[in-house]
Amino acid sequence: QVQLIESGGGLVQTGGSLRLSCAASGRTFSSYNMGWFRQAPGKEREFVAAINWSGDNTYYVDSVKGRFTISRDNAKNTVYLQMDSLKPTDTAVYYCAAKSRSTAYIRSDNYAYWGQGTQVTVSS
Repeated sequence: QVQLIESGGGLVQTGGSLRLSCAASGRTFSSYNMGWFRQAPGKEREFVAAINWSGDNTYYVDSVKGRFTISRDNAKNTVYLQMDSLKPTDTAVYYCAAKSRSTAYIRSDNYAYWGQGTQVTVSS
């Protein structure tokens, strides 16, 4: 069982930065692959980024490549999403998620555990 709590969302202007954090409970955090998803009003939940259990491999949706960076600190049971050069189209509720199996990172139904989400709003 893993419990995930996101933080770091807020209101920022176009071009600004935010860093999201996702703190996980449990002693087995380092065995989980972690992902960030987002959901804008009226839209389906969308894959944003993922990182494997060791932090050696990262994956991004094309729309955030070069602007967002996912990282993790297994000693702190935390995964991060550094978001730079933010755009109004990045406005959404951002969720972190955990999965233990080597299944496709981009599919939300492969993740067993989810946080409650944190709102990110980018003003134009």
